[in-house]
Amino acid sequence: MNQAADQPEPNPLREGLSARAVPQPCAIVIFGATGDLTHRKLVPALYNLAADGDLPPAVVIVGFARRPKTDDEFRHDLEESTRKFSRQPVRDEIWKNFEESIFYHQSEFEDEAGYKALAKRLDEIDKNHGTRGNRLFYFAAAPDQFEPILKHLKAAGLNETCKGSWVRVIVEKPFGSDLASARELNRIIHNSFSEEQTYRIDHFLGKETAQNILVLRFANAIFAPLWNTHYVDQVQITAAETLGVGTRAGYYEDAGALRDMVQNHLLQLLCLVAMEPPTDLSADSIRDEKVKVVRSLRHWSRKEIATEVVRAQYAKGAINGEPVVGYRQEKNVNPDSQTETFVALRLFIDNWRWADVPIYMRVGKRLPKSATEISIHFKKAPAVLFNKDLRDLNVLVIRIQPDEGISLRIHAKVPGTSFRIEPVKMDFHYGTSFGRASPEAYERLLLDAMSGDATLFARRDEVEQAWAFIDPIEEAWHAKKDVPELFFYPAGSWGPEAADDLLARDGRAWRRL
Repeated sequence: MNQAADQPEPNPLREGLSARAVPQPCAIVIFGATGDLTHRKLVPALYNLAADGDLPPAVVIVGFARRPKTDDEFRHDLEESTRKFSRQPVRDEIWKNFEESIFYHQSEFEDEAGYKALAKRLDEIDKNHGTRGNRLFYFAAAPDQFEPILKHLKAAGLNETCKGSWVRVIVEKPFGSDLASARELNRIIHNSFSEEQTYRIDHFLGKETAQNILVLRFANAIFAPLWNTHYVDQVQITAAETLGVGTRAGYYEDAGALRDMVQNHLLQLLCLVAMEPPTDLSADSIRDEKVKVVRSLRHWSRKEIATEVVRAQYAKGAINGEPVVGYRQEKNVNPDSQTETFVALRLFIDNWRWADVPIYMRVGKRLPKSATEISIHFKKAPAVLFNKDLRDLNVLVIRIQPDEGISLRIHAKVPGTSFRIEPVKMDFHYGTSFGRASPEAYERLLLDAMSGDATLFARRDEVEQAWAFIDPIEEAWHAKKDVPELFFYPAGSWGPEAADDLLARDGRAWRRL
């Protein structure tokens, strides 16, 4: 018998596809385990991974925090919050099995003995649960606690690996508050962990549509030839939310919208949209191309910042018909606060692909709708034949949240005897097209960290280059003279008129969400 004839025919569509890295058994130690991030995002994400069968069976969660608490009390608290915040209903039989791998370790962040006890406990967990000495340390604590945590992890030898095992650290944003502090934070981390061990998390990159940007661009030949200055008229990125500052006033007063959103989330999305094709799908190849985008951003003089960047703050107004107070009236906010809750920018990427294409960004609180999207506006067709009267451009919209998907606006003839043309929309929704809900961002990012895939995490030079772009804007806003104006907008509006003028002077307008 011909043995070769018994072999299945190779599928050419499968050839060359790289296999996804497999998540490894490990102990996940969460510093700040009693905080909101753990209860609202991290543990619900880990539960959903377990419920979907994506979590390795030998994964143990160790909560590290200051409050006295037993394992059972910690498990009970997490069960309550997971039932409240999980994207899928909590099933009793799955939770019962899941919670058996949850433990609590009480210690002050600056108590050296607490880390020595943690090291001993992790050794016991390796023996009893088969975690193989793999450790994933998640910093869900306040940034000012990072240094003592890192110092004591190193002193206890918890940053070291044994043969065949790995140790990684996930650092939550903010990655500093300016270039100097970001460099200092990176230096502190590097004293304990190498760059390869460090995963700087930006949850926007874990969203399904953000990941799909590269597939949309590089797996569809219809878009690749059009993705440049010859065919693109403009790019818009909007991150809007109806919420106010809420309970985050202490943090937000120091950060503001520019540091909180533009420096990380929006610039990361821009990099995915504007980057060149990577040489391969390795983490560093993709991140190399992203860094080039940030380096190519046009920097402004102090005078240009006043005309190219709009900052504003919400005043009293109404959201969904309900009256809300202005930012300065929020709890724990300085009544004379100069902190911006809205930013709009007109950017340019000075490279061959994007020369002279304006990129408009806006982000704001207390806007009429909560949505994040990227829109690519293509240039008009030649003004001949029926194109003379066309006003609408072809627009490709990438919806990041809440309704994840992609739509393309094209022109079509209206049925009938007259030759009337109207824009129509070709629409793709993740939820309906694939018949399953998209995983939460933290689910994908935690799984990637367990797999050693750093593609969706920020690299040191990405972070520092982003701050190098943002710092001159912040310096202009906090200068002693010639400070750009702080505008105000009523809550429930789309921001100040100055943001509309930013586009109007180019003969353009913000896309209606």
